Amino acid sequence: MTNYKATFGLLTATILWSVSFPIVQVLYAGQQHQVPNASALFLSSLLMTSRFTIAALIVMVWQRSALKNCTIHEWRQGLLLAICGGLGMWLQADALAFTKASTCAFLTQAYCVLLPIAAAIRSRSLPRPSVWFAVLLVVIGIAYLSGVRLDDLRLGRGEIESLLCSIAFTMQILCLDVPKFRNNRPFAVCFIMFAGIAVMTLPFTLFLAPNLPAVSAALLAPNAILIVIALAILCSVIAYHLMNRWQPLVSPVQAVLTYSMEPVFTAGFTLFLPALVSLWLGCDLKNESITQAMIIGGLCITCANLIIIKFPHVHPITNPEFPTTRENQDPL
Repeated sequence: MTNYKATFGLLTATILWSVSFPIVQVLYAGQQHQVPNASALFLSSLLMTSRFTIAALIVMVWQRSALKNCTIHEWRQGLLLAICGGLGMWLQADALAFTKASTCAFLTQAYCVLLPIAAAIRSRSLPRPSVWFAVLLVVIGIAYLSGVRLDDLRLGRGEIESLLCSIAFTMQILCLDVPKFRNNRPFAVCFIMFAGIAVMTLPFTLFLAPNLPAVSAALLAPNAILIVIALAILCSVIAYHLMNRWQPLVSPVQAVLTYSMEPVFTAGFTLFLPALVSLWLGCDLKNESITQAMIIGGLCITCANLIIIKFPHVHPITNPEFPTTRENQDPL
């Protein structure tokens, strides 16, 4: 039963992250209308700084007691997650300026292959055939969803950054499976992670800004700050708490295959969210339409996750010193 609860928790986090993609697309369109000389990299850095600053403040106010007497392990895990997650998101944002979005999406999802390999090396045992079959289905599904072609896979700056981004996300996922971190409090780790990302991205935001008034102008675009607050609550505070809370109770392989559902949910949200949110922001963006690639890709990734749920990969940590439940868990 714990496995199903953990899978549901991670799936909920994945759905929340998926909502962010079409919403951020609309947000950028509204901000670029307000600040025409703003680069995509500046807007992405500004979003990360503002989003994670607000998320850190929310956790600090809401879970004040959870932040008292943070342990050394909580500090280490939170800072590691901040470095890996922040670096991965920044590399992904920069890669989009040098390669196609479909190629970036496909290469970023390389962690679906990297994770089983890393888990096999660490546990000194090969994954079961069902795991490799599920990974193959995920790779095929993502290739269909992203519309990537073999002639797109050239190793330029964007492609290399996408692969480095995938490695950073792989390290982030593995960080939640370290035995000595298993009793860390999720909200304490989340706060350290959010604050760390905000501090790391602030210098880049100021450096990339066309000028200081551009920072305030982008944030004061119609309803922009409300969207940033919504992203901070839904896609940061709640989603990352679910990730930190439930991922240690499943294997990294099962977790990463669950996260691979993100492009499927994203494709579904793009069918109605862009036009809906753009009306609120005063810009005009069209919804996407259902395609054959979307259907085939979605079915492949969904089948892969059903296989993993039906035949879960055995978690490498079996030592009773590290129980499958945590003490002093945060509520949510």
